[in-house]
Amino acid sequence: MSTSIEANAKSQGSFSNPALVATYADETPRKVPGLADLHRMVMLLLSERAQQAADILVVGAGGGMELKSMAEAQREWLFTGVDPSAAMLDLARRNIEPFKERIKLIEGAVGGAPSGPFDGAACLLTLHFLDKGERLRTLKDIHRRLKPDARLVVAHHSVPSGGAERWLARSAAFADRTSADWGKAMASAVRMAGLPLLSAAEEEALLCEAGFSDVELFYAAFSFRGWVATASSA
Repeated sequence: MSTSIEANAKSQGSFSNPALVATYADETPRKVPGLADLHRMVMLLLSERAQQAADILVVGAGGGMELKSMAEAQREWLFTGVDPSAAMLDLARRNIEPFKERIKLIEGAVGGAPSGPFDGAACLLTLHFLDKGERLRTLKDIHRRLKPDARLVVAHHSVPSGGAERWLARSAAFADRTSADWGKAMASAVRMAGLPLLSAAEEEALLCEAGFSDVELFYAAFSFRGWVATASSA
């Protein structure tokens, strides 16, 4: 089994856990600083290039929170969401119920999504589960489905070289609203350090290698980083 397949198996297995799925909508805003504002920033960055009646691709759409946020803000946008977890897609269906006529959900990876071309794409809290090779393939699959000059917005764990556990501990401490227990936070960080994390420089280089240009950092919060990039013409 390759490293990328192992990473996918681990992430899919976790997101098939009924307890995790049941608490995802409540727990995720506690773990990701400014999550609601992040969703609004994603929508705004996409809207700079997307048409009023845009067709948007969302990769890692399980849970449906970003879909719901963007559908509320952009009432003429259509969405295609893909995710490998059937349980998380069921949660997304519940969250997007008022907008279900404008949202198509597909179980699987982005390679199973329609060819588009789409007016923009988002991939949030997903790429840190994939190793570098699988991440590059995913970004290339997204790129080939976008119109020239369309925007991609990504956000996930990414930390400075050599400082992964320190920054992950800070994120873990942020998520624990009961106390500032740094021993507990560091233990969580050690577990999370098993993720195939990349440095900010590696993230930006990978986006460029996948065919994107004008890569810009727009979000940074402890171990989380977010970038906006433009799909270059083939």
